[in-house]
Amino acid sequence: MAKYRNYIVAQSLEEAYALNAKKSAVIVAGNMWLRMCGLNKQTAIDLSALGLDKIEETEDAFVIGSMATLRQMETHAALNAAFGGVFRDALVPIVGTQFRNTATVGGSVYSRFGFSDVSALLLALNAQVMLHARGAVKLSDYQQEAWDRDIITHIRIPKEQRAAVQSVRLSATDIPVLVCAASLSEEGLRLVLGARPARAQIVADRLAPDCGVETFEEIAGRTAFGSNLRASEAYRRKIAPVLMLRAARACREVTQE
Repeated sequence: MAKYRNYIVAQSLEEAYALNAKKSAVIVAGNMWLRMCGLNKQTAIDLSALGLDKIEETEDAFVIGSMATLRQMETHAALNAAFGGVFRDALVPIVGTQFRNTATVGGSVYSRFGFSDVSALLLALNAQVMLHARGAVKLSDYQQEAWDRDIITHIRIPKEQRAAVQSVRLSATDIPVLVCAASLSEEGLRLVLGARPARAQIVADRLAPDCGVETFEEIAGRTAFGSNLRASEAYRRKIAPVLMLRAARACREVTQE
C-alpha cells in the first residue's frame, strides 16, 4: 500500500510541475495501480482541479486530457463512432466498471505497463503524448523512454484510420496474456503487440491490408516474447500470428458507426 505524507491538489500545471521536480513527490492520477506499489513518498500531487478530464474533437483529431478516465473513453459516443467502437471493445475487459471509472489515460500511458491494453491501442492509432515541458512527443518514442518528471497533459489521436483489438485472457477481466492492436490508414496496416509481457511495441507498419498468415508468422518469429505466470514465451509466439490475423481482418471490416 502506498503512503503519502502530504496530499496536494495542484491549482496550475506550473505548480504541479515544480512539485513533481522532487523525487520525493509523485503524481497520483487515478491512484489505482499506484496505491498497490508500496511507495513511500513525501508528496502526492493531484491534477483533478486542472480541467484535464475532457475529450475534445477537432477537425483532424481527438484530444484527450490526461485525467480522462478509461470509462469516459469507453462510453464516449464520438470517439467510438470515429474508430468503429474500438475504445469500447478494448477497454471493457479491463478489471471492472468501478476501476475504469477512476483509472486515467495519463496514468496508463505514463506507467508504460507491459500489460496495458490502453498503450497498445494508442500506439496502433499513432497517438502523440503532449507534455507540459517538452511539448508533443510520438507515443512510439515515449513508450521506449525511461520515466521522467515531466507531466502528460493530453493524448492526441489522429482521425482517418480504422482500428481493432484482439486479446487472450485467462478470465474475462484478467490482465491479458497477449494483446494485438491494429490500425488501417492510407499508409497501410500497423500492428502492435502488448503483454509480451514487455512494453507494447509496434511490430509491423505500412503492411498491405490483405497480407496473409505467413506474413504474421514471420513477424512473430522476429518479435521478442517472454514468459511469466500467465503464459510461456512459446505460447505467446504461437498465438501471436492468430491475433494479428484476426485484428487485421477486423480492421478491414470496421465501418464508422
